[in-house]
Amino acid sequence: MAAHETTTTTALPPVEHPLEDGWTLPASWYSSSVVHTLELDRIFSRAWQYVGRADQLAEAGSFFASSVAHVPIVVVRDAKGVLRGYVNVCRHRGHLVADGAGCRATLQCPYHAWTYGLDGTLLKAPRSEREPDFDPGAFSLLPISVATWGPWVFANPDAEAPSFDLLLDGVRDVVESSGLDLDDLVFRQRVEWDAPVNWKTALENYLECYHCSVAHPGLSKVVDVSPDAYEVVERPLSTSQYGRIRAGVREGTTNAPYRPGEGIESAQYHHLWPNTTINIEAGRPNVGMDVWLPTAPGRSTGHTDYFFGSDVTEDEIAEIIAFSQQVGMEDQSLVESVQAGLDSGAVPQGRLFGESERLIGHFQRRLHGALTDAA
Repeated sequence: MAAHETTTTTALPPVEHPLEDGWTLPASWYSSSVVHTLELDRIFSRAWQYVGRADQLAEAGSFFASSVAHVPIVVVRDAKGVLRGYVNVCRHRGHLVADGAGCRATLQCPYHAWTYGLDGTLLKAPRSEREPDFDPGAFSLLPISVATWGPWVFANPDAEAPSFDLLLDGVRDVVESSGLDLDDLVFRQRVEWDAPVNWKTALENYLECYHCSVAHPGLSKVVDVSPDAYEVVERPLSTSQYGRIRAGVREGTTNAPYRPGEGIESAQYHHLWPNTTINIEAGRPNVGMDVWLPTAPGRSTGHTDYFFGSDVTEDEIAEIIAFSQQVGMEDQSLVESVQAGLDSGAVPQGRLFGESERLIGHFQRRLHGALTDAA
């Protein structure tokens, strides 16, 4: 699905100093329309991404509309209970077919009433019988790849996408053995954001805790972010960060923004290529599912869906969400300042620390490879 296939890698801003030597991506890559267009084509049009909740598709005929970055999609549960996904664009003149979520036997475009079955086939196109050469079978909704993991639905615009299991390799086992019962998780709240920053600026901030002791006093009070205690792991399609809970917080002798209590032993922060992150705080069963969406070279949107164990109390839920949102607001200020510095072009390339910012280097090399066909 190459909506901008005329853009070529020869138009990319040059990378003067090699990323393999510890240099960052050039500052221009965070404001360039060429980079933005290539990212949509070569990354987001080919990648798995969190798009919604399995409980929205519990019944035959249920559906929800979402997007994979720039690609509108609709996910359905057909009459036989099979999960299916389609590009949510009418094959007639491009109107979006579905909106919101619900349950119905067909999907009908509100523009000219072209009607599709839940298997994607075109069932009715008013006045099509007057067109002698019109073949309804040639105008089904375009299929995409869909998959579920616990209460979460993922999608990939590529109908022939590599197995979803490859994305979860190494992460699934860690999450499912952490003390979480995925079948018991219940969706409680969505928090949305819109930021004047490139999606990479925001995500790279997530990928290191080098800044945590300086910029996140509340988090640092709960989680030990010292280099010897904070663990990072990189894999081909994912990365993970693990933080131990400070002893005083666990014992209740330190006043902290939230009290972890019994359950999950350590904080976990997982990144699934390219733009899904999974946040699990220590304590009672909880997961925050983030998705980061590029909307323009210097702008991104996103949201966090919060899930909790069915027996987690309202007070515990409020405490963990408030803790998460405080860290998020602190990060928002940081990334906006970084974006301003990048936009100035005053420092064309920065320098990463191989140990403390290892996951950023991993992410940037993969992204550079994806855009230049080196990966």
